[in-house]
Amino acid sequence: MNQTFPHEFILIGLSTNPCFQPLFFTIFILIYTVTILGNVLVIMIVRINIQLQTPMYFFLSNLSFIDLCFSTTVVPKLLINTLSDDTSISFLGCAAQMYFHLALGGTECIILSVMAYDRYIAICNPLCYNTIMNMRLCVILSAVTWIFNFLHSIFHAAITFQLPFCRSTHVNHYFCEMPPLFKLSCKDTLWNEIALYFSGATVGFCAFALTLLSYVQIISTILKMSSTKGRRKVFSTCTSHLCVVSLYYGTIVFIYLRPRGSYSVNRDRIVSILYTVVTPMFNPIIYSIRNNEVKGTLKKILFRTQLQSSVH
Repeated sequence: MNQTFPHEFILIGLSTNPCFQPLFFTIFILIYTVTILGNVLVIMIVRINIQLQTPMYFFLSNLSFIDLCFSTTVVPKLLINTLSDDTSISFLGCAAQMYFHLALGGTECIILSVMAYDRYIAICNPLCYNTIMNMRLCVILSAVTWIFNFLHSIFHAAITFQLPFCRSTHVNHYFCEMPPLFKLSCKDTLWNEIALYFSGATVGFCAFALTLLSYVQIISTILKMSSTKGRRKVFSTCTSHLCVVSLYYGTIVFIYLRPRGSYSVNRDRIVSILYTVVTPMFNPIIYSIRNNEVKGTLKKILFRTQLQSSVH
């Protein structure tokens, strides 16, 4: 095997202890099942209910589709590696996994900021909402976000996988991600890390700044309302999004925007699992619990299903 550009990498499973492997496999396959069902249900509910064909739910569908793909880039291979003795992944497979993981992560970051902007227009400029946030603009924003992140990630995948991986082929991580891959190269990866910090700070900061500015305006508008009941009602439309944003940004910043010397293998693996596996499961749950329209449509679907099964 060529030691500079290997044919494959070796990943790790959730546990090397045979006693714990079935337990971890069961837990993560349940999480993945809930993730698939939850996000597919959100997409179906938005498509079925005509009242939900609005910008907010259009972007929520985008978010659910991203989470569906985001989890799928990692979890199936992770489950196989947990029970299998062969935990290898091909060079191209590793590159594809890292590319899609990075592209989908960046897309989610910007979609969350666009959702914050949507809430800002709805609360702070309600009379102009339909004019500004028309479906044509929503489609353009969504398309530009997807295209930009998938093109942007090609650059990072290219500069990462042109590195000579001569130290080892054993990636001390559950999946192919840039920081642990940098550790395998015998070449100084400072410029790769600078590129990662720069793009992460640029995309992440712009998205976070838009989100923060939107919520500063939203909170300012809410505080000016005379009715306590009105304030609670308006703020309740934002709480789901705030929970999702906090969970997502907290883990992403922890992984990608830290000093070079603070890398900790075990800690970073756990945090990676949080935003790659756990967050995509919680997003549809958070939105469903806090949203009466989604819950109402879901109840109707379940009622129709029960009625059809009882007839048959």
